[in-house]
Amino acid sequence: MVKETEIKLRVSRDTLAALREHPLLKKRNKSGWEQRELFNQYYDTPARDLAQAKVALRIRRDGDAFIQTLKSRGQSVAGLSERNEFDWSLERAELDPSKLDDSCWPAALAELDKSLLQPIFSTDFVRQRADIAWGRGKAKVVIEAALDLGKVIAGEGEEEICELELELRQGEPAALLELAAELAADLPLMPCDISKAERGYRLFDANSYSLSLPPPELNAEMSLDDGFAAIAWHLLGSSQRLAEQYRFNGHWRLLVDWLEQLVGLRALIGSLGQAAPRSSSSELRQTLDALLNDWRPRLQAGQLDDAVRQAAPAQFAAELQGTRWGQFSLNGSRWLLAKGWTAERNNRGNRQGAAPLGNWLPTLLAEEGHDLQLIRYQKQPEDLAEQLPRIERLLVWLRMARSILDVAEVDRLYGEMSKLSEQAQRPIDAEVLAARQAQAHTVAALKAWRMLVK
Repeated sequence: MVKETEIKLRVSRDTLAALREHPLLKKRNKSGWEQRELFNQYYDTPARDLAQAKVALRIRRDGDAFIQTLKSRGQSVAGLSERNEFDWSLERAELDPSKLDDSCWPAALAELDKSLLQPIFSTDFVRQRADIAWGRGKAKVVIEAALDLGKVIAGEGEEEICELELELRQGEPAALLELAAELAADLPLMPCDISKAERGYRLFDANSYSLSLPPPELNAEMSLDDGFAAIAWHLLGSSQRLAEQYRFNGHWRLLVDWLEQLVGLRALIGSLGQAAPRSSSSELRQTLDALLNDWRPRLQAGQLDDAVRQAAPAQFAAELQGTRWGQFSLNGSRWLLAKGWTAERNNRGNRQGAAPLGNWLPTLLAEEGHDLQLIRYQKQPEDLAEQLPRIERLLVWLRMARSILDVAEVDRLYGEMSKLSEQAQRPIDAEVLAARQAQAHTVAALKAWRMLVK
């Protein structure tokens, strides 16, 4: 078994050609480009048991060699993936179930009848690969760069494969993100935490493909720093998966959900106070604000105008053809991996970052809830929109971490706060003003609100 650490980046054909000649890769290319044609057949049961267990099983033909591979999904964060990989050489292109023993086979599939495994889809592509190496401080970094062009084929459906894959051979995982971010400064690179196998399942049977990421595991004893990192990774990774899926099918709800992740990430960063000095997140916030300033008005308009919704896929495609989304995604990942929010913070900020989440969160909610002044907005509902940033800071923590709060009816509080946020964003008319007043009263009267804001 080997552990595979890699990052996949969706590109256009023009970008794929430009990467081969990119000065940074040319300077660090120690092997020259080698071209291979790879044919890959994936297997699963008719009930898609392997997909449900988050594993992929394939046979690859590489020249005259046949290789059977089993991959687990492993840990995947914002496009940077770590997977366990088991490889076996075969004499011919026939699946050998006997190799799938307890040393590699997931316990969840222990009772599976392996005779049910059958071909499901294929991924065939031409790969140009090179060893990219350089010195990073006192350490050496070696990364395999692969330029893949081909197709995923499932029944009558097919999708183009056009991506840059960077796999770590030697060095720290941060080097993968650093190299990708440097390339993304010049070229449109889209972090794509969706494997070729997942694309095959998406084509074969949409129900076999899981869009959502597992929720972060939080507890009251963990530090604020650890809780913040877990939530931020989740929001950033979810935004990348939603961006890819919206690019794929153009469903409006996915774009709404994509924006929700970015709004939540912006609110999360703004909630930390001295635990995250503004200077530590300045560059990230500027790019995030620019994205929100462009896309929030479009989505608000699209709620009432079908023409806006119809125009959105082309506008999103244009976004991906630029460098902004790739740079934000990759630099955000680098910032989180390096715990960039801790840079330049003082002793008070360090103490706050180390505070147990179960102690810090009720204090934050009490302070933000008190400053929200719901009684005022029951009388002056026309001004509620000015409190939207505060409402969003409350919402992101209630959405992601309300399970650690020992407060009755906290789920209802989250739901009613979400409604208040929706009302704050609607264009003002008499009906909206009345709805704002009513919703502010509803939230203020909740038992959970009174317990938190006391």
